[in-house]
Amino acid sequence: MNKLLLTIASVCFAIHIFSQQTNAPNFITDSIDNYIEKALTDWQIPGVAVGIVKDGEIILEKGYGVTEMDTDKKVNEQTLFMIGSNTKAFTGTALALLEYKRKCKLNDKVIQYVPNFKMYDSTLTEKVNLVDIVSHRLGFETFQGDFMYFDSDLTDDEMLETISKVKPIYDFRTKYGYCNAGYFVAGKCIEAITGKKWGTFLDEKIFTPLKMDRTHTAVSDIVNANNKCTPHTYVNHKLSTIPFGGLDLLGPAASISSSIADMNKWTTMLLDSGRYNGVSVIPQNAIDRTRNPESIRGKGRHMFNKVNYRLYGLGWNLSDYEKYKIVAHTGGIHGFVTSVTLVPEINLGVVVLTNTDQNWFYDALNAEIVDAYMGLPYRNYSNTYVNIFNNGTKKDSIQLAVLHDSIAMNIKPTIALKEFVGTYSNEMYGTIEIKLNDNLLRLSFKHHPDLSAKLDYLGNDRFLCTYSNPSQGIRIFPFTIQDKVVESFILSVASFLEFTTYKFVKVE
Repeated sequence: MNKLLLTIASVCFAIHIFSQQTNAPNFITDSIDNYIEKALTDWQIPGVAVGIVKDGEIILEKGYGVTEMDTDKKVNEQTLFMIGSNTKAFTGTALALLEYKRKCKLNDKVIQYVPNFKMYDSTLTEKVNLVDIVSHRLGFETFQGDFMYFDSDLTDDEMLETISKVKPIYDFRTKYGYCNAGYFVAGKCIEAITGKKWGTFLDEKIFTPLKMDRTHTAVSDIVNANNKCTPHTYVNHKLSTIPFGGLDLLGPAASISSSIADMNKWTTMLLDSGRYNGVSVIPQNAIDRTRNPESIRGKGRHMFNKVNYRLYGLGWNLSDYEKYKIVAHTGGIHGFVTSVTLVPEINLGVVVLTNTDQNWFYDALNAEIVDAYMGLPYRNYSNTYVNIFNNGTKKDSIQLAVLHDSIAMNIKPTIALKEFVGTYSNEMYGTIEIKLNDNLLRLSFKHHPDLSAKLDYLGNDRFLCTYSNPSQGIRIFPFTIQDKVVESFILSVASFLEFTTYKFVKVE
């Protein structure tokens, strides 16, 4: 295309978007740009991308801010972001599509496709079906086991073996517990059913038909891509860049990267009976199957408006909101948080992508847009949320400062530091080594070769653990000492990674 035609096409595209916006709510036509620009400062977000689809038309497809802090690299509609757990809807849709094509049934047992799948309770192994693994009803606590899975060097077989060692907190199919490991198993099932890798199947059946040319399933794809966002988080209360996470093991749960232009294609198709440009991509029956409630998440809650129920389908959160049904999900992973929301009854799709994991703006903006299209009052969610967030951050900072004050007191342990040195074992995870270097205890992890941590003594047989990867958090490790002999300690990580803890027993 020559430059003149390219310019004409660009102008026509801009006019097309504007013409659609003139029929949109005032918040969209008059306020959204200023709202977002203000939020970039309020929340310290380097970059945001926003997509709105209404009645089959693209209302907004735009980037704001920069791809990386302290640079002038602008976010645009083709910039890549990690979408985190919004990956799950693609995996759930893949299973529903396979059932529609009679390649499997969703009540098929997992061991039919993955014979070496096992549960901690062997009597449950033969009962778990395809719906169970993607609707979070295996009995695990939310995020249980995630420390072992994310960023680890486990092989697929080792991952399956590790899952079998995790004792569920709840009874099977009795309580919702968000389970990323289930989606790993789902990926293995898709591979067994189709003879193709999970990512290859998505590419052939979803990405290529939708012309989602900027959407990838492997982390290496975004690492090596041009026009991508860098992940950001807070390190010592300061916004900093961090490496991309090791997500490929849990790919079907969290590893997709995409642009706002591609995500608009995805929501357009989902809102148009599975069609894109008039061609069927996913049958409506398969889409409906992903929206069938399978798990009860809990009672609905909202700061201002009416929500009665919260359910879960196949990779989608399902709820009501005022008088409408909502199909939605969020994603948070290694420097990114994102949201995707569908309101099928008014043909509305909203996507918000951000390149820091320390914000609630992705949710605030989504809520503002949805409320505007429903004719609900303007709430300025961003302002409300940022005040709550900042108060929480301030409280955390004060608590951490108190801990650092304790460290500065140079309290002496009840036994010499060298007595803590050794190998510690946990049946599920494996081993951790504690070594003494320059009068400081340091940890190394068998299945996380890129992770380390330091231990600073707090008193009362407790150490403050600071992980080399800030995503793991800063935690207190209590040690058990009997007759001046170290027996064990309790490991924990940031709660947004995992709530449950691990007991490591000293073996050497």
